[in-house]
Amino acid sequence: MKKLRKYLFLPLLVLLAFTLSACGHKDQNVYQKVEANKHIVWGVRADTRLFGLTNVKTGKIEGFEMDLAKALTKQMLGKKGTASFVTTTANTRIPLLKNGNVDAVLATMTITPERAKQVTFSKPYFPAGSSLLVPNNSKITNVKDLNNKTVLAVKGTTAVDDVHKSAPKARVLQYDDYGQAMSALKANQGVALTTDNGLLAGIAQENKGYKLVGGVYSDAPYGIAVDKGQTDMANHIDKALKQLQANGTYNRLLKKWFAGIPGFSLKGVLK
Repeated sequence: MKKLRKYLFLPLLVLLAFTLSACGHKDQNVYQKVEANKHIVWGVRADTRLFGLTNVKTGKIEGFEMDLAKALTKQMLGKKGTASFVTTTANTRIPLLKNGNVDAVLATMTITPERAKQVTFSKPYFPAGSSLLVPNNSKITNVKDLNNKTVLAVKGTTAVDDVHKSAPKARVLQYDDYGQAMSALKANQGVALTTDNGLLAGIAQENKGYKLVGGVYSDAPYGIAVDKGQTDMANHIDKALKQLQANGTYNRLLKKWFAGIPGFSLKGVLK
């Protein structure tokens, strides 16, 4: 009987330990932790050209967001501050944040009211918004030109709704990913490809003969996310971002990654 009670009691102890551990993470001040450790774990993308993409030769993730994360780390924690990176996707970045696997997410994450219910956002660090990619010889100059024409987009992106609002008579063909959508544009199945301007800049860099046009026709800025309620961490990120903008580091990184992209204007992006 004693052995039976022992075996019944053991799972309860394990459950209690897990619960206390989870509560401890939830109550933890993330900024105090990273300041004490002089280290920040960033959740990043590794599949998004210009922002965060794995270099097949070195195996390292490279891009604007990687450089910005490193600069923010030094600005927040000093010269001894170090950064490490955990690869995330659109589906995993919030769970990884809430489970404490990462301290902050810097991964082309659009600030939305729905996401703000789950996470706390920094001030915007990139003024993203829907734009258009067209062949260099295209007569399309802005989103209004898409009425009565076919435009290409990726399923589940905000650009699908955005283009319907701005050009209600446009026909939208949706694809599973940007590779398929770009192949369709090359095959003249549509007159333009639409999604976030930063993502289109990466596609334009990889595909010569194409350019961005029309500027941004909807605002969907990217923000750095921390777990809900971690306002101390968010405030220090905001402060560091403002300092990087003031000392010229932010502009230098923007020019490093986005200068020279056909049709991509740094006007309104540079601080």
